[in-house]
Amino acid sequence: MDIRRVECLDGLRGVAALWVVLGHMMILTGFRLPLMSKPDLGVDLFILLSGFLMMFQYRLRAGREDWTAPATWGAFWTRRFFRLAPLFYVTLAAALIAGPAIYADRVAIDGFLGQSLQPSERYLDGSLANIVLHLTFLFGFLPDYAFRTPLPDWSLGLEMQFYLLFPFLVLLGRRFGWLTSAFIAAGGGVAVALLAAAAGLDYPMPSFLPLKLQLFLSGMLLAAGADESRPRLWLRLGAAMLLAAIPIGGDQDLLHFAVRELLVFGFFALVHLRSLGVIDWISRLLGSRPFHWLGELSYGAYLIHLLILQPVAAAVIGQFGTGLGAIGRFALTGAIVIPATYVLAFVTYRLVELPGQRLGKAVIKRAVGRGTPRAHQTVPEKIAAP
Repeated sequence: MDIRRVECLDGLRGVAALWVVLGHMMILTGFRLPLMSKPDLGVDLFILLSGFLMMFQYRLRAGREDWTAPATWGAFWTRRFFRLAPLFYVTLAAALIAGPAIYADRVAIDGFLGQSLQPSERYLDGSLANIVLHLTFLFGFLPDYAFRTPLPDWSLGLEMQFYLLFPFLVLLGRRFGWLTSAFIAAGGGVAVALLAAAAGLDYPMPSFLPLKLQLFLSGMLLAAGADESRPRLWLRLGAAMLLAAIPIGGDQDLLHFAVRELLVFGFFALVHLRSLGVIDWISRLLGSRPFHWLGELSYGAYLIHLLILQPVAAAVIGQFGTGLGAIGRFALTGAIVIPATYVLAFVTYRLVELPGQRLGKAVIKRAVGRGTPRAHQTVPEKIAAP
């Protein structure tokens, strides 16, 4: 594996975002395909990649950063905040403003397809409490606010919780070893999740970290032993697949179980089994320029697509009704939504995401002048969860 870059990461995060977009298109047009109509599995892939990348970046910086120092944690948290927050704040403002109109569109869609209506507060809650909880990324902790905007932002609160915990996972891993620490952390996560359920906390989406911690840990394990012997790598793969099989957080039917296991094994193969010709070809393809850009625009596409999709799907249904058929509604909706989503993702990538990342680097650079290690400015991180 390349010591400084994993080629397939670019394409995989792009595929994960596109999976979510297509899955939501299927839900809102009534057209179904196996697997693709399950956008939560695309989010699971993002979570796995996020755990891998955080550990991969830690290993690259390990010789230059003191992870026992709070300044290192502060620099890490600053980088991650400025990676996620700028575009999220922009789309959050748009979602709150357009919420009533989008809700009317969603009611029309669900009524036409015979689906259960979405809770109105998810689209109409412009309260100060809801806004503050989203601006501070605390909404994921609270079931009543975890799924309360027209955005698919529940996973962002989840991601921020993982970032908050990550320095402590590093300290745990350095103390007890990565394999042992992963199971300690997973056991703690399961215990907290069970206690939350016993206390009557019912999360509409798995936005609370203990419900998905096992997938983050699975990704971390795949990166923790990249330079170890082949038997040790297979041991880590087995441990990662065992963690991914823990039955909490989201759907737990046989299909979801099997796909999560395949995602872990497939990603392991792309990273560690590139000596096999076909796997090397797939890895290079996922690292090619088109997939690179699909990955660069993945965060924007993830956040933006529902703001476009719901009005367009409602308009298609209103114009054509049953006359077009499910596959026709899907095709026409996609012909409008996908280009519009990725054009806007490109625009916001240039005008919001990149300036936000530069601002984060400036904040860290200013902190360097006050004593934060200079190494914090190196090795850019290039993934964001949905």
